[in-house]
Amino acid sequence: MIKSRLKTFTAVLLLLFLFSYSLQDLALIYPSYFPKPVYDFKKNPLKPSTVELGRKLFYDPVLSRNNTISCSTCHLSNQAFSHAGNHLSKGIEDGIGDRNSPAIFNLAWQKTFMWDGSVVNIDVQALAPINHPKEMGEDINVAVRRINKSKEYKALFYKSFGDSLATSERLMKALSQFQLTIVSAHSKYDKVKQGKAKFTQSEKNGYQLFKQNCSSCHKEPLFSTYEFANNGLSYNSELKDYGKWNKTFEPIDKMMFKIPSLRNLSYTYPYMHDGRFKTLYEVLEHYEKGIEKSPTLAKQLEKPIIFNPKEKEDLLAFLAALNDSVLVSNVEYQKIK
Repeated sequence: MIKSRLKTFTAVLLLLFLFSYSLQDLALIYPSYFPKPVYDFKKNPLKPSTVELGRKLFYDPVLSRNNTISCSTCHLSNQAFSHAGNHLSKGIEDGIGDRNSPAIFNLAWQKTFMWDGSVVNIDVQALAPINHPKEMGEDINVAVRRINKSKEYKALFYKSFGDSLATSERLMKALSQFQLTIVSAHSKYDKVKQGKAKFTQSEKNGYQLFKQNCSSCHKEPLFSTYEFANNGLSYNSELKDYGKWNKTFEPIDKMMFKIPSLRNLSYTYPYMHDGRFKTLYEVLEHYEKGIEKSPTLAKQLEKPIIFNPKEKEDLLAFLAALNDSVLVSNVEYQKIK
């Protein structure tokens, strides 16, 4: 009898310990040379159980109208959470979205989201694809009711929030917590910064070319300012997309799109908001002879950026040093088995 009671008591203590651990705050891990994150973790502290819940939700098609599309459909972990090879995002019933699926990493350093910056808080960003009729096509309230019928989710929400009720706010915060933990900081560039590797001569040359021609918009170490710019793309009449202007209707926002990071380019093709360029050679060609003049064109692009063949090879060698193989193979970011 005493042994039985001891086993029960021990089991209860273990459960209390695990529950207590699940509510402890996690620290976001990133290199010392990264700037301080702009996300306010005081309002939504990272917790192991909530990250786990967000990870499950990220891979679950339960959030789409017909249970066929999940967040991971357009943001694959082995493609730096992009949808490589696809010009535009794909959704329910063979629907096609309006823009190329942006890669998801280093979100804690970003103030705005989407190509046009129409979302200003990562804690609500998921509403956009969930509600989009051609992507996930679901009313968030319907999705929440569906989740509340699941015993598994009831347990996970209880573990994260102290009661089993799923709400749209809790769901959004769980999704953002998982996505915030996706940090890309293990490329060769990062190893060089940490003194653990050295650039080849070609990479060194490319690094100098990058600093001379690209760094004002693609600032180290995140390789983007995450601001907005008109980089001289021609207007896509099929998509009728003027970038920020589509939301603000302000002349200064015409053809202004969010500047993407240059990290992980090998995993995130095609490039630009509409995926018009299949290769980085095409991107370089655009900056050499494809820039369209307009009142909002970035000042840095008023003159073409011309590289000779050797310089192109060197620049591409440096950009390849920004690929993070650890990110795309990290099992902690993959679907829970």
